[in-house]
Amino acid sequence: MPVNFIAVVCGYLLGSIPSAYVAGRLKKNIDIREVGSKNMGMLNVLYEVGLKEAVLVLLADASKGIAAILIARWLGVPLAFQLLTGAAAVVGHTFPVFLRFRGGTGGATTVGILLFLMPKAIPFFIAVAATALIITRNPMFCYSLALVILPFIAWLIYHSVPLIAFSVGLPVFVGLNYIPRFKSMHAAAHGNWRRIIMRSSLKERL
Repeated sequence: MPVNFIAVVCGYLLGSIPSAYVAGRLKKNIDIREVGSKNMGMLNVLYEVGLKEAVLVLLADASKGIAAILIARWLGVPLAFQLLTGAAAVVGHTFPVFLRFRGGTGGATTVGILLFLMPKAIPFFIAVAATALIITRNPMFCYSLALVILPFIAWLIYHSVPLIAFSVGLPVFVGLNYIPRFKSMHAAAHGNWRRIIMRSSLKERL
C-alpha cells in the first residue's frame, strides 16, 4: 500500500511541473495564465510566446504523464494504481502545488498518457485529429474530437474494461476544465457555435 501511495504522489508532483508557465517567464517574462486564453497549455503558449516554446511545452506536458506511468510500473504497482498515477499527473497539471493549485486543463498530459497506454490508437488519433484540423482549422477542437475515438479503441482493440473507463473518465475531467473557456468563446461568438468550431485560419482565436 505505501508503494501505491508513493506512485500516485509522484504522478501528482510530475504533473505539477508548470512547463507552460516556465516558458512564458523565460521567453517574455509573462504569466501565461494572465494572457490570451489564460490557459496554462501548449496552445496559449503558441499564440502568446512562440512556436518553439509551444512544441517544447507540448512534449513536456505529454511526457510527464508518461513518466508517471513508467515510475508506477517500475515500482511494481498494479494496473489500477498505474492508471491512478496517470490521473494524478493530470490533476497535478490542473492544480499544481508549485503554482498555488492554479494550472491548465490537462489536455496534452491526457493525450500523452492515453496514447502511451494504447499505442495502437496513435494512427487513428492522428487521422481523426488531422482531418478535423484541415476542415475546421481549430487545434483545440481537433484533438478533443480525436479523444472521442479512444474508448472505442480500448474496447475494440485492447478489450480492456479499465482502459475503456480510463479513456472516458480522463477526457471528461479535461472537458470539465474547459467549461470556462467554452463560456468565454460562446460569449465572444455571440452564441454562434459554427464560429466557435470553424476558424478562418490556425491563427484565429476567440
